[in-house]
Amino acid sequence: MIVAGGIYREECIAPFWDRLFGSGGRAATAIAGLAAGTELYGYVAEEWAEDARCSFGSMGVTPHLTPIPNKICFRYFHSLSRPEIDGHNRNVFSPLKASGPAVLRFGMLEGSAIVRGERVVYDPQNWAEALQFRANGSMADALAIVLNQSELEHSTGLAGMDAVRWLIHDTGAALVVVKRGPWGAAVYCGTRQTEIPAFQSPSLFKIGSGDVFSAVFAHMWADRHFSPEEAARHASQAVATYVASRDLQRLTPAYPLVPAPSGTAGMIYLAGPFFTLGQRWLVEEARNALLSLGASVFSPLHEVGILGDAAGIAGRDLAGLRECSAVLALIDGEDAGTLFELGYARDRGIPVVAFSEAPRPESLTMLAGSGCEITDDFGAAVYRSVWAAVR
Repeated sequence: MIVAGGIYREECIAPFWDRLFGSGGRAATAIAGLAAGTELYGYVAEEWAEDARCSFGSMGVTPHLTPIPNKICFRYFHSLSRPEIDGHNRNVFSPLKASGPAVLRFGMLEGSAIVRGERVVYDPQNWAEALQFRANGSMADALAIVLNQSELEHSTGLAGMDAVRWLIHDTGAALVVVKRGPWGAAVYCGTRQTEIPAFQSPSLFKIGSGDVFSAVFAHMWADRHFSPEEAARHASQAVATYVASRDLQRLTPAYPLVPAPSGTAGMIYLAGPFFTLGQRWLVEEARNALLSLGASVFSPLHEVGILGDAAGIAGRDLAGLRECSAVLALIDGEDAGTLFELGYARDRGIPVVAFSEAPRPESLTMLAGSGCEITDDFGAAVYRSVWAAVR
């Protein structure tokens, strides 16, 4: 199978990550773990070219690399954060060219790929590129576009089925797959619309999860000719396996996977102290992560604030908590107010997901004993709180 896409360095502070992948490199590595004959077309920094050839070659990928001077690096603080991109000076290099029966093309920062194939999967990586598959001369007998909800809506200026219809009409795509984070994916093919669940995992490393979805979908649909729905289900299961292990070449689940809850999610109460800069930063990061997933959030800091008497603040906080369907709690430091809110929530039967990186085991007894879910994985805490809020 042919993969054309970016090859970039990726760095993350928590959890630690420092690898040369990018969408193209990650997808090719994933597909090579499923089948032989994977070829990768991409630009790569001259300084990294030899390492890239050796690394991808050792994983069963045949690399066709075009060296460029740019050393592009995506830097994350945590796996749900928006990356800072270094080394991209907006230079656009001559397009790559690749063809084959089955092709996966990603949008890239430093150029594009002109691809031709019988079955082609296009993941634009950016809303501005979603309608541009054929603009550079790319051709496909059957085209599948895989993109996320935000890219779909921003590229078309529409929502729901209207956006899908416009995308299919404008691009001539045979089918569209919309990635929806904790809600799985939706497959639109002809008159069919099929919901594909996300699958739960014990930990959640988000960087590259969308690349893995596109890679496995492309392998199953374009290369092995599975139905779009079957291909998307395999892709969703592969994502759950990857985010738990970070292993790109062992994407077949080693144990039965549990589909994430489906339905309407209620509001999430964000409990946590916000009295120091570090505490405030974590509250902001958790809130932003939840909002980016489409969750409704009640944050006492943002909804109630810190001005007023104790009775008034507590009353408004608890009134907000009673309207919520789940709690995401930031419990490092064992703040008294936060722990009170958790007890109040559990007494009312509201599920609690608690995030703690440095807990004292003896301080967790009442939380664990009352059914709170406790994790030291920030990504998992955010996703699980979204799932816990499903009514």
